[in-house]
Amino acid sequence: MSHAPVMLKEVLAAIRPAAGEVYVDGTFGAGGYSRALLEAAECTVYAIDRDPNVAALAEKLSHSFPGRFFWLTGNFGDMIELLASKNVTSVNGVVLDIGVSSMQLDSAARGFSFRQDGPLDMRMSASGMSAADLVNEAEEEELADILYHYGEERRSRAIARAIVKARAEKPITRTAELAAIIRRVVFAKDSDPATRSFQAIRIKVNDELGELERALAAAERLLAPQGRLVIVTFHSLEDRIVKQFLQSRSGETRGGSRHLPQPGETRDAVVRVLPPFLLAQKKPVLPTVEEIRFNPRARSAKLRSAVRQETRP
Repeated sequence: MSHAPVMLKEVLAAIRPAAGEVYVDGTFGAGGYSRALLEAAECTVYAIDRDPNVAALAEKLSHSFPGRFFWLTGNFGDMIELLASKNVTSVNGVVLDIGVSSMQLDSAARGFSFRQDGPLDMRMSASGMSAADLVNEAEEEELADILYHYGEERRSRAIARAIVKARAEKPITRTAELAAIIRRVVFAKDSDPATRSFQAIRIKVNDELGELERALAAAERLLAPQGRLVIVTFHSLEDRIVKQFLQSRSGETRGGSRHLPQPGETRDAVVRVLPPFLLAQKKPVLPTVEEIRFNPRARSAKLRSAVRQETRP
Protein backbone atom coordinates (compact mmCIF):
# COMPACT_ATOMS: atom_id res chain seq x y z
CA MET A 1 0.00 0.00 0.00
CA SER A 2 1.23 3.51 -0.78
CA HIS A 3 2.26 5.53 2.27
CA ALA A 4 1.54 9.06 1.09
CA PRO A 5 2.63 11.82 3.49
CA VAL A 6 -0.44 13.71 4.67
CA MET A 7 -0.86 17.35 3.55
CA LEU A 8 2.57 17.36 1.89
CA LYS A 9 1.85 20.43 -0.25
CA GLU A 10 0.66 22.39 2.79
CA VAL A 11 3.63 21.27 4.90
CA LEU A 12 6.10 22.46 2.26
CA ALA A 13 4.29 25.78 1.95
CA ALA A 14 4.58 26.29 5.70
CA ILE A 15 8.24 25.20 5.99
CA ARG A 16 9.37 27.11 2.86
CA PRO A 17 12.51 25.01 2.17
CA ALA A 18 15.54 27.03 1.07
CA ALA A 19 19.10 26.22 0.04
CA GLY A 20 21.59 26.09 2.89
CA GLU A 21 18.98 25.71 5.61
CA VAL A 22 18.70 22.87 8.13
CA TYR A 23 15.48 21.05 8.97
CA VAL A 24 14.32 18.39 11.42
CA ASP A 25 11.82 15.75 10.33
CA GLY A 26 10.90 14.58 13.81
CA THR A 27 8.65 11.73 12.68
CA PHE A 28 10.46 10.13 9.73
CA GLY A 29 8.08 7.18 9.13
CA ALA A 30 8.29 6.26 5.44
CA GLY A 31 10.39 9.37 4.75
CA GLY A 32 7.89 11.32 2.68
CA TYR A 33 8.48 14.71 4.28
CA SER A 34 12.27 14.25 4.37
CA ARG A 35 12.44 13.37 0.69
CA ALA A 36 10.17 16.27 -0.28
CA LEU A 37 12.32 18.76 1.65
CA LEU A 38 15.52 17.43 0.11
CA GLU A 39 14.06 17.58 -3.39
CA ALA A 40 12.65 21.08 -2.92
CA ALA A 41 15.96 22.78 -2.06
CA GLU A 42 19.68 22.14 -1.47
CA CYS A 43 19.04 21.86 2.25
CA THR A 44 20.06 19.47 5.03
CA VAL A 45 17.59 17.23 6.86
CA TYR A 46 18.01 15.41 10.17
CA ALA A 47 15.34 12.73 10.50
CA ILE A 48 14.29 11.17 13.81
CA ASP A 49 12.24 8.05 14.50
CA ARG A 50 12.11 5.58 17.37
CA ASP A 51 10.90 2.76 15.14
CA PRO A 52 13.91 0.58 14.22
CA ASN A 53 11.96 -0.88 11.29
CA VAL A 54 12.38 2.30 9.23
CA ALA A 55 16.18 2.27 9.35
CA ALA A 56 16.41 0.62 5.92
CA LEU A 57 14.31 3.40 4.37
CA ALA A 58 16.52 6.01 6.00
CA GLU A 59 19.63 4.27 4.67
CA LYS A 60 18.30 4.46 1.11
CA LEU A 61 17.58 8.17 1.49
CA SER A 62 21.08 8.82 2.82
CA HIS A 63 22.50 7.23 -0.34
CA SER A 64 20.24 9.34 -2.54
CA PHE A 65 21.22 12.57 -0.78
CA PRO A 66 24.79 12.09 0.47
CA GLY A 67 25.93 14.71 2.95
CA ARG A 68 22.46 16.23 3.17
CA PHE A 69 20.39 13.60 4.96
CA PHE A 70 21.19 12.24 8.43
CA TRP A 71 19.30 9.56 10.34
CA LEU A 72 18.93 9.67 14.14
CA THR A 73 17.36 6.81 16.09
CA GLY A 74 15.37 7.98 19.11
CA ASN A 75 12.37 9.93 20.38
CA PHE A 76 11.60 13.28 18.77
CA GLY A 77 11.09 14.72 22.25
CA ASP A 78 14.86 14.26 22.67
CA MET A 79 15.72 16.16 19.48
CA ILE A 80 18.03 18.61 21.27
CA GLU A 81 20.24 15.83 22.59
CA LEU A 82 20.08 13.84 19.35
CA LEU A 83 21.09 16.84 17.25
CA ALA A 84 23.81 17.80 19.73
CA SER A 85 25.45 14.45 18.95
CA LYS A 86 25.86 15.82 15.40
CA ASN A 87 27.04 19.22 16.68
CA VAL A 88 23.78 20.88 15.60
CA THR A 89 22.38 23.46 18.01
CA SER A 90 20.12 25.52 15.74
CA VAL A 91 17.77 24.67 12.85
CA ASN A 92 15.54 26.54 10.41
CA GLY A 93 12.51 24.29 10.57
CA VAL A 94 10.90 21.43 12.46
CA VAL A 95 8.09 19.31 11.05
CA LEU A 96 6.14 16.77 13.11
CA ASP A 97 3.49 14.32 11.89
CA ILE A 98 1.96 13.08 15.13
CA GLY A 99 0.53 9.62 15.72
CA VAL A 100 0.84 6.13 14.29
CA SER A 101 2.16 5.72 10.74
CA SER A 102 0.47 3.89 7.90
CA MET A 103 3.25 1.31 7.89
CA GLN A 104 2.64 0.53 11.54
CA LEU A 105 -1.12 0.30 11.10
CA ASP A 106 -0.83 -1.92 8.04
CA SER A 107 1.48 -4.43 9.71
CA ALA A 108 -0.49 -7.04 11.66
CA ALA A 109 2.69 -8.11 13.42
CA ARG A 110 3.00 -4.67 15.08
CA GLY A 111 -0.36 -5.07 16.83
CA PHE A 112 -1.63 -1.52 16.28
CA SER A 113 -4.82 -2.30 14.39
CA PHE A 114 -8.05 -4.03 15.37
CA ARG A 115 -8.82 -4.63 11.69
CA GLN A 116 -6.43 -7.58 11.47
CA ASP A 117 -5.31 -10.07 14.08
CA GLY A 118 -1.80 -9.85 15.47
CA PRO A 119 0.16 -9.84 18.72
CA LEU A 120 -1.05 -7.16 21.14
CA ASP A 121 2.09 -5.02 21.00
CA MET A 122 1.59 -1.41 19.77
CA ARG A 123 5.14 -0.29 20.65
CA MET A 124 6.62 2.21 18.23
CA SER A 125 10.05 1.23 19.49
CA ALA A 126 11.22 -2.31 20.16
CA SER A 127 11.42 -1.90 23.93
CA GLY A 128 9.37 -1.08 27.00
CA MET A 129 5.86 -1.95 28.07
CA SER A 130 3.67 -3.53 25.41
CA ALA A 131 -0.09 -3.20 25.02
CA ALA A 132 -0.43 -6.78 26.27
CA ASP A 133 1.52 -5.87 29.42
CA LEU A 134 -0.77 -2.92 30.05
CA VAL A 135 -4.02 -4.75 29.34
CA ASN A 136 -3.13 -7.74 31.49
CA GLU A 137 -1.41 -6.02 34.41
CA ALA A 138 -3.04 -2.62 34.99
CA GLU A 139 -5.66 -2.29 37.71
CA GLU A 140 -9.26 -1.91 36.55
CA GLU A 141 -9.47 1.73 37.67
CA GLU A 142 -6.24 2.61 35.86
CA LEU A 143 -7.48 0.94 32.67
CA ALA A 144 -10.73 2.88 32.86
CA ASP A 145 -8.87 6.16 33.32
CA ILE A 146 -6.60 5.43 30.35
CA LEU A 147 -9.53 4.66 28.08
CA TYR A 148 -11.41 7.75 29.20
CA HIS A 149 -8.59 10.30 29.12
CA TYR A 150 -6.66 9.10 26.06
CA GLY A 151 -9.52 7.65 24.04
CA GLU A 152 -12.37 9.89 25.23
CA GLU A 153 -14.31 6.63 25.60
CA ARG A 154 -17.58 7.13 27.50
CA ARG A 155 -17.92 3.40 28.20
CA SER A 156 -14.44 3.22 29.70
CA ARG A 157 -15.48 1.66 33.02
CA ALA A 158 -17.60 -1.03 31.39
CA ILE A 159 -14.76 -1.89 29.01
CA ALA A 160 -12.25 -2.05 31.87
CA ARG A 161 -14.52 -4.42 33.80
CA ALA A 162 -14.89 -6.64 30.73
CA ILE A 163 -11.12 -6.73 30.20
CA VAL A 164 -10.43 -7.67 33.82
CA LYS A 165 -13.07 -10.41 33.68
CA ALA A 166 -11.65 -11.83 30.43
CA ARG A 167 -8.03 -11.80 31.54
CA ALA A 168 -8.95 -13.69 34.74
CA GLU A 169 -9.74 -16.67 32.50
CA LYS A 170 -6.64 -16.31 30.29
CA PRO A 171 -4.19 -13.55 29.29
CA ILE A 172 -5.27 -11.28 26.41
CA THR A 173 -2.45 -11.52 23.87
CA ARG A 174 -4.02 -10.83 20.45
CA THR A 175 -5.55 -7.73 18.91
CA ALA A 176 -8.61 -9.71 17.77
CA GLU A 177 -9.22 -10.90 21.32
CA LEU A 178 -9.16 -7.40 22.75
CA ALA A 179 -11.32 -6.00 19.95
CA ALA A 180 -13.92 -8.73 20.49
CA ILE A 181 -14.10 -7.94 24.23
CA ILE A 182 -14.66 -4.25 23.51
CA ARG A 183 -17.26 -4.91 20.83
CA ARG A 184 -19.37 -6.89 23.29
CA VAL A 185 -19.60 -3.78 25.47
CA VAL A 186 -19.63 -0.82 23.07
CA PHE A 187 -22.04 -0.11 20.23
CA ALA A 188 -21.06 2.46 17.59
CA LYS A 189 -22.70 3.39 14.31
CA ASP A 190 -20.06 5.49 12.57
CA SER A 191 -16.84 3.63 13.48
CA ASP A 192 -15.62 0.35 14.89
CA PRO A 193 -16.42 0.13 18.65
CA ALA A 194 -12.75 -0.68 19.35
CA THR A 195 -11.40 2.52 17.75
CA ARG A 196 -11.22 4.74 20.82
CA SER A 197 -9.89 2.04 23.15
CA PHE A 198 -7.10 1.01 20.78
CA GLN A 199 -6.15 4.66 20.37
CA ALA A 200 -6.02 5.14 24.14
CA ILE A 201 -3.88 2.06 24.78
CA ARG A 202 -1.48 3.01 21.97
CA ILE A 203 -1.09 6.56 23.30
CA LYS A 204 -0.39 5.28 26.82
CA VAL A 205 2.08 2.59 25.71
CA ASN A 206 4.12 5.10 23.69
CA ASP A 207 3.61 8.15 25.96
CA GLU A 208 2.59 10.02 22.82
CA LEU A 209 1.16 13.12 24.47
CA GLY A 210 4.12 13.53 26.82
CA GLU A 211 6.45 13.06 23.87
CA LEU A 212 4.60 15.76 21.92
CA GLU A 213 4.86 18.23 24.80
CA ARG A 214 8.60 17.60 25.12
CA ALA A 215 9.06 18.00 21.37
CA LEU A 216 7.26 21.35 21.26
CA ALA A 217 9.45 22.71 24.05
CA ALA A 218 12.58 21.36 22.34
CA ALA A 219 11.62 22.88 18.99
CA GLU A 220 11.25 26.29 20.60
CA ARG A 221 14.83 26.06 21.89
CA LEU A 222 16.27 24.75 18.62
CA LEU A 223 14.64 27.03 16.08
CA ALA A 224 16.64 29.99 14.85
CA PRO A 225 14.90 33.36 14.38
CA GLN A 226 12.44 33.06 11.48
CA GLY A 227 12.56 29.27 11.85
CA ARG A 228 9.29 27.49 11.16
CA LEU A 229 7.48 24.92 13.31
CA VAL A 230 4.90 22.79 11.47
CA ILE A 231 2.77 20.13 13.16
CA VAL A 232 0.19 17.79 11.64
CA THR A 233 -2.16 16.11 14.13
CA PHE A 234 -4.91 13.54 13.71
CA HIS A 235 -7.11 13.70 16.78
CA SER A 236 -8.38 16.25 19.27
CA LEU A 237 -6.04 15.40 22.15
CA GLU A 238 -2.93 16.08 20.07
CA ASP A 239 -4.40 19.15 18.39
CA ARG A 240 -5.43 20.62 21.75
CA ILE A 241 -1.86 20.35 23.07
CA VAL A 242 -0.42 21.98 19.93
CA LYS A 243 -3.06 24.71 19.85
CA GLN A 244 -2.60 25.62 23.52
CA PHE A 245 1.19 25.59 23.23
CA LEU A 246 1.25 27.86 20.18
CA GLN A 247 -1.34 30.21 21.64
CA SER A 248 0.53 30.53 24.94
CA ARG A 249 3.94 30.96 23.28
CA SER A 250 2.63 33.55 20.80
CA GLY A 251 0.83 35.64 23.39
CA GLU A 252 -2.55 34.86 21.86
CA THR A 253 -4.06 33.67 25.15
CA ARG A 254 -3.68 37.06 26.79
CA GLY A 255 -6.36 39.70 26.60
CA GLY A 256 -5.81 42.75 24.46
CA SER A 257 -3.11 43.37 21.90
CA ARG A 258 0.24 41.57 22.07
CA HIS A 259 1.91 44.83 21.05
CA LEU A 260 0.55 47.02 23.87
CA PRO A 261 1.30 46.96 27.62
CA GLN A 262 -0.91 44.65 29.68
CA PRO A 263 -2.16 45.71 33.13
CA GLY A 264 0.83 46.15 35.42
CA GLU A 265 3.33 46.32 32.53
CA THR A 266 5.16 49.28 31.11
CA ARG A 267 5.45 49.95 27.40
CA ASP A 268 9.21 49.33 27.71
CA ALA A 269 8.57 45.82 29.04
CA VAL A 270 6.45 44.91 26.04
CA VAL A 271 8.93 46.35 23.57
CA ARG A 272 11.79 44.55 25.32
CA VAL A 273 10.29 41.03 25.28
CA LEU A 274 8.48 39.50 22.31
CA PRO A 275 6.60 36.19 22.38
CA PRO A 276 8.75 33.29 21.09
CA PHE A 277 6.36 32.49 18.24
CA LEU A 278 4.21 34.30 15.73
CA LEU A 279 1.27 32.22 14.51
CA ALA A 280 1.26 31.57 10.78
CA GLN A 281 -2.51 31.16 10.95
CA LYS A 282 -5.01 31.29 13.79
CA LYS A 283 -7.11 28.38 12.52
CA PRO A 284 -5.70 25.02 11.45
CA VAL A 285 -5.20 24.20 7.79
CA LEU A 286 -7.33 21.23 6.73
CA PRO A 287 -6.76 18.68 3.95
CA THR A 288 -8.47 19.23 0.64
CA VAL A 289 -11.41 17.17 -0.53
CA GLU A 290 -9.18 15.74 -3.26
CA GLU A 291 -6.57 14.55 -0.76
CA ILE A 292 -9.15 12.91 1.47
CA ARG A 293 -10.54 11.11 -1.55
CA PHE A 294 -7.03 9.88 -2.45
CA ASN A 295 -5.90 9.20 1.12
CA PRO A 296 -8.81 8.62 3.56
CA ARG A 297 -6.40 8.69 6.54
CA ALA A 298 -5.99 12.42 5.94
CA ARG A 299 -9.64 13.16 6.78
CA SER A 300 -9.00 14.08 10.43
CA ALA A 301 -5.68 15.86 9.87
CA LYS A 302 -5.04 19.42 11.05
CA LEU A 303 -1.94 21.48 10.33
CA ARG A 304 -0.78 24.27 12.62
CA SER A 305 2.39 26.30 12.15
CA ALA A 306 4.26 29.22 13.64
CA VAL A 307 7.42 31.28 13.04
CA ARG A 308 10.12 31.67 15.69
CA GLN A 309 10.66 35.29 16.65
CA GLU A 310 13.89 36.89 17.76
CA THR A 311 13.18 37.75 21.37
CA ARG A 312 15.20 40.44 23.07
CA PRO A 313 16.25 40.14 26.74
